[in-house]
Amino acid sequence: VSSGQDIQGTSVVANLPVLMRQNPAETLRRVLPKIREVLHVAGVEMQLTAAVSFLTVLQEESVSIHTYSHSFLHIILQHLEHRDAGVSNAWLETLLAVIEALPKETIRHEILNPLVSKAQLSQTLQSRLVSCKIMGKLANKFEAHIIKREILPLVKSLCQDVEYEVRTCMCRQLEHIARGIGTELTKTVVLPELVELARDEGSSVRLAAFETLVNLLDMFDADDRSQTVLPLVKSFCEKSFKADESILLSLSFHLGKLCNGLYGIFTPEQHLRFLEFYKKLSTLGLQQENGHNDNQLQLQTLEQEKKYISVRKNCAYNFPAMIVFVDPKNFHLELYSIFFCLCHDPEVPVRYTMAISFYEVAKLLNSGVYTIHKELVTLLQDESLEVLDALVGHLPEILELMTNGGENNGSESKLLSIPDLIPALTTAEQRAATSLKWRTHEKLLQKYACLPHIISSDQIYYRFLHRMLTIILTNNVLPVQKAAARTLCIYLRYNRKQEQRHEVIQKLIEQLGQGKSYWNRLRFLDTCEFIMELFSKSFFCKYFFLPVLELTHDPVANVRMKLCYLLPKVKSTLKIPTDKHLLQQLELCIRKLLCQEKDKDVLTIVKRTVLELDRMEISVDAFQKRFYENDLLDQEKERQEHLLLEMEQLEKEKQQNEGRSTNINDKMFEKKRRDSKTSSVLTKSITLSVPGSSSGTSAGKEEKKSKLVRSQSFNTQALHPKYSNIDKCPNKSSATGYTSSVSGMGKSCMLSFSDDSFRTHCTGNSGNAAFPSSSSRNLFNSADQKNNGNKESQSRKMSM
Repeated sequence: VSSGQDIQGTSVVANLPVLMRQNPAETLRRVLPKIREVLHVAGVEMQLTAAVSFLTVLQEESVSIHTYSHSFLHIILQHLEHRDAGVSNAWLETLLAVIEALPKETIRHEILNPLVSKAQLSQTLQSRLVSCKIMGKLANKFEAHIIKREILPLVKSLCQDVEYEVRTCMCRQLEHIARGIGTELTKTVVLPELVELARDEGSSVRLAAFETLVNLLDMFDADDRSQTVLPLVKSFCEKSFKADESILLSLSFHLGKLCNGLYGIFTPEQHLRFLEFYKKLSTLGLQQENGHNDNQLQLQTLEQEKKYISVRKNCAYNFPAMIVFVDPKNFHLELYSIFFCLCHDPEVPVRYTMAISFYEVAKLLNSGVYTIHKELVTLLQDESLEVLDALVGHLPEILELMTNGGENNGSESKLLSIPDLIPALTTAEQRAATSLKWRTHEKLLQKYACLPHIISSDQIYYRFLHRMLTIILTNNVLPVQKAAARTLCIYLRYNRKQEQRHEVIQKLIEQLGQGKSYWNRLRFLDTCEFIMELFSKSFFCKYFFLPVLELTHDPVANVRMKLCYLLPKVKSTLKIPTDKHLLQQLELCIRKLLCQEKDKDVLTIVKRTVLELDRMEISVDAFQKRFYENDLLDQEKERQEHLLLEMEQLEKEKQQNEGRSTNINDKMFEKKRRDSKTSSVLTKSITLSVPGSSSGTSAGKEEKKSKLVRSQSFNTQALHPKYSNIDKCPNKSSATGYTSSVSGMGKSCMLSFSDDSFRTHCTGNSGNAAFPSSSSRNLFNSADQKNNGNKESQSRKMSM
């Protein structure tokens, strides 16, 4: 600091917070006095650095506030009136932050008392401007009577200052002073000053007075609003188009707050007048024709055009507030035309602002949200990616409101909205993909994960799911690929057709896991990580466990390295004893890696992973306390996966029922007659195998009803996979209506039934189960249905 070199002095000042943390006492005794001496002749850079460093020392609380005020406050106050405006403002910002932490007595003696002399007219312009900002800060630090006695006289004096800059600055501080003194003093002291400043000859003073009035509307009573504020606002609106265009931008920005703040005192005529004024501002500059050849007029027109664009942008910003002003019920009649114009505005900033506020508009409209569906499609297909990026932020919430918003919204309008939305969504994604703005593309792919809750599973499969797989395979941006992979896994999670799910799983394994490019194989591991997060453990083990382990033989070291990092998560999906054979495969792969790995980096990670795997505990099929929450979550996922299978089966049966002839009632009547004849014949044989079964028709129906209820309740419980297979098939278990398949023992338990009774047939491996009808025999044809006996029995009972 003593060398006189600015760069060395600036370096010391910048490191002052570090010195204060390490040795505050010696820094205050030896370094700070030197800095104080140098600052008097220091350049702008050192001054700015010192202001920031002093503020940092305060925020880090390296010393007590008493020590800080004793050592640093005087230095700050000395440089408030620096000849450079930037330096002066930097020191002022530091002082205003210090005032928040200082005790009242220190503020009173060190700041308030000198302020009286600094605010006098004889002082410099810079000094009076600083005084205005300090007084606005002090208004929240003292009681109302102290402010009234010591601060308000200075405020009045500065409001009458000869320089318009001082009057403007003081006018903007009146809001803080009004909050500090309360409503009564605001009405008697602040409001008259604002009225006078609103008629000032300086346009900047009038603008400051107008904005302060708008911000203080909640502090004025109804009389003040109607008798004082409203006439001022009306005069501002009239002058904005005529003589004073400087207030036009501010008026358009605050119009929403102004209309809602004065809502209670408006007459119907005034209400309509302000609404028309808003409509006029919303289309300002769009109807004018520019046919002048004069260069000066063209420049003037360009400046006006920029101003008009800003006005329309402010109108777009205030649109949700204007919906509240006119009531959402009157939206279509009063504001829809303006909404249409703003969404189709030729300027990007206006459409961008509408895209940001679109969600707020949709929330306010509630049941009438379907009326703005076309504008949503328009903004999704906007030529500017900035508009799309602004809209995508709340896209899931907007789409949910569009499809489900409001009880009065009919199903027809919901269905009509879907065909327009899907092409718009696909177009938006393709445009984002072809641009260089990959962050917008990533964000859009993340938000598209909401689509399973919005549109049908088939629409997602044919329009979006394969597109996600293409992005994973062809895109060159890693975050975009990961976003597409996660969204693909969510689509797979909610897909309702088993055939489609198997197809997607097969493509993931073949095109990613077994792909020629090592980059695809790395993305396969990312996808598996998302699958472990979103699906149940049994799902991952069934389809992806072994394909993941195959990558231990991958020729590329990076793939093997990434796999090693993933192995602990892979092991956590296993359950003992169900997945004992998979655990053996995992241990075999790890042993091969330890013995055969040649890459040093991979071998280091393998050894580290082995230690981590040894410390891991594998969950067992039964509940354990340490795995309780994870087991519950996993069972919930597994229950939902089974539910999708059951829903698919029910949909198939529903389609079969709908495809029958129109004479189904006659056929059902004939079937009942035949069943009633055969029931008496079968009753004797049924009673031999199932004791207690009734031969009466009503008793049989009641028994079937109770079995159906039990079957449904059995299916809704989140049973652990351990109990999904029943090892034996005694008569008692068959009497409950459950059908089970035993894979390990080679036995199958088949359930056949007539209208009023049922029979259980247990056969060995080579035996054939007898069924009374072809429809029940066809129900067990596929291999998947054999493996899911419980679900088939329940779905059959549901069809009955």
